[in-house]
Amino acid sequence: MADHTPPREPDVTREQAEAAVRTLLRWAGDDPQREGLLDTPKRVVKAYREWFSGYAIDADEYLARTFEEVEGYDEMIVLRDIEYESHCEHHMAPIIGRVHVGYLPAGKVVGISKLARVVDAYAKRFQVQEKMTAQIAGCIQRALAPLGVAVVVEGEHECMTTRGVHKRGVSMVTSTMLGSFREDARTRAEFLQFIDTVARRR
Repeated sequence: MADHTPPREPDVTREQAEAAVRTLLRWAGDDPQREGLLDTPKRVVKAYREWFSGYAIDADEYLARTFEEVEGYDEMIVLRDIEYESHCEHHMAPIIGRVHVGYLPAGKVVGISKLARVVDAYAKRFQVQEKMTAQIAGCIQRALAPLGVAVVVEGEHECMTTRGVHKRGVSMVTSTMLGSFREDARTRAEFLQFIDTVARRR
């Protein structure tokens, strides 16, 4: 289970960040003073604020409000096909994919939009897909204390498709199973049938 990481404030100014972008432009072989690139540092810094907004978010807070009036409902809850955009921490290249989340409630549930927000909170950081998968599952486990949590993440990594081996059409699948999803093969199979990852993509 992932550790809880509180939000932090960056100790770099906007001006310093823009200067770093100009340095990269020069290193790439271009002139940051030419007309087409004059405003690029500002645009990149603004984009970084959006792409990495997860660092300013405490994902646990999204799940702080739960509901217990569920008429004794104790069957599996699954939210599938949550699209996400992240960036690989090794090459700073995009990772694009989807997340499937399931849990077995133990007396309380959470609004489904909050699950999607938790995915975004972790995706909008520099990531390793395996770590992000565990972080999402750990957050749900901490907040809801359910009988079990299941998270499956699919991702296409641009660090593999646009550089290095240049292999397109390849996706990576990771999973974290906690509680009954890990211990009970039938529960796990039911979840995987719900998300039906491979069959629905063909």
